[in-house]
Amino acid sequence: MNLANKLTILRILLVPIMVIIPFFSIEGDLWGIPITYLLIDLIFIIAAITDKLDGNIARSKNQITTFGKFLDPIADKIVVVTAMIMLVEFGHLPAWIPIIIILREFVVSGFRLVAVQKDGNVIAANFWGKLKTVTQMIAVILAFLDPNPFGAIFNGNLTGYAFFMNLAVTVMMSVCVVATIFSGWEYLKGGKDVFKDSM
Repeated sequence: MNLANKLTILRILLVPIMVIIPFFSIEGDLWGIPITYLLIDLIFIIAAITDKLDGNIARSKNQITTFGKFLDPIADKIVVVTAMIMLVEFGHLPAWIPIIIILREFVVSGFRLVAVQKDGNVIAANFWGKLKTVTQMIAVILAFLDPNPFGAIFNGNLTGYAFFMNLAVTVMMSVCVVATIFSGWEYLKGGKDVFKDSM
C-alpha cells in the first residue's frame, strides 16, 4: 500500500477519535472555547491536511490507484459529515445544513457511479464543487472555534471576537450551502445524458 492510500485510511481512522472525544467530558476552556471543541477541531484540521497531502503525493509520485480513487472521496465525505453532525448535536449548527450536503453527495455519487458503469467517463468536479469543498472545510474549522450557534449575529447581542467569528462562520456556511446546491444542479445538468437510454 502506497503512502497516499495510507493517509486516506488515516483520515478515516481519525473519525472515531473525533466522535469519542466528547465522552471523556474534558473540563476547561481556552479563550472561552471548550477544550473538547479545540481537540475535535485539531483532529479535523489534521484530516483536512491529509486530504490535501494524499492527492498531491498520488499525483506527484504517480501513485494513483483504483483503491485511492474509490476511498479518497468517501473519506472526505465521512470526515466532513461527521464534523457537521457533531456541530448539530452541540447546538452550533441547524440540521438542514448537513441534510442538504448529504443529499447532494448521494445524488452526485449516484450520477458518477452510473456514468462510470455506462461509458467509463468520470464526471469532473466543477467550479461550484471546488468552492463547496473549500468553504465547508473552512466553515467547519471556524464553527468549532465559535462559542455561539450559526446565525447568532442576527440576535444583535454579539460584540468583539464573538461577533466576527460568528459572522465568518455564518457567511462561510451560507456560501458552502449555496455552492453545494449549485454544484449539485450542475452535476444534474451535466449528467442528464447518462439516463437518456434508460428513460
